[in-house]
Amino acid sequence: MATSPSTLDRLRIERTVWTMNTRLQDLPRRSRTALRRELRADLHAAAADVGARQAVRQLGDLRVLAAGYLAAEYGELARRPSWTAAAVTIFVVEGVMMLVDYVARTAFDAGITATPDATGTFRWAGVPYLTSDATFTYQHGSHTSVGGAWTPLVYVLMLGGAFVAGRMWRLLFARQRPGTPLSVEAPPAVHGDGNGGRV
Repeated sequence: MATSPSTLDRLRIERTVWTMNTRLQDLPRRSRTALRRELRADLHAAAADVGARQAVRQLGDLRVLAAGYLAAEYGELARRPSWTAAAVTIFVVEGVMMLVDYVARTAFDAGITATPDATGTFRWAGVPYLTSDATFTYQHGSHTSVGGAWTPLVYVLMLGGAFVAGRMWRLLFARQRPGTPLSVEAPPAVHGDGNGGRV
């Protein structure tokens, strides 16, 4: 007789669903969303018959299951793009630029304020190739500044680095490869007879 899953069982199912989602970060967002919904529905259906614990157990190793989805989307491991690597590259470039900009501005300000009660307008040439020049206006040691934006080269490095580190060109190959749609086919649903079926 089918029974409704308890709160604990629902939490167990959600933990499994989001664990799978974490392992599928390299899939496009739309594919991950569809897989989450399908996996959740299949687990709830199976849990009503065999219990959530058994339904989750019948999935087997989540690493293997996730690898199967990724292989269906992109083929062999070497051909897969990595959204994580692309995002990390963007954050690293941004972090380095913020540090460089801060250090350079601080050094320029220290040079000006070495003179007590510095007053006047000073031009900072910026960091070559990375930041534009800026104008610092001092009034009795305190200052305001205008300019110093990042140059287009920084954004080229940021996006180009993300494209290369994340192997984004593999997305084009995945779309062009015949017989491999971007939407991942769902594996067979879990059955309530305890025969080791997979979601």
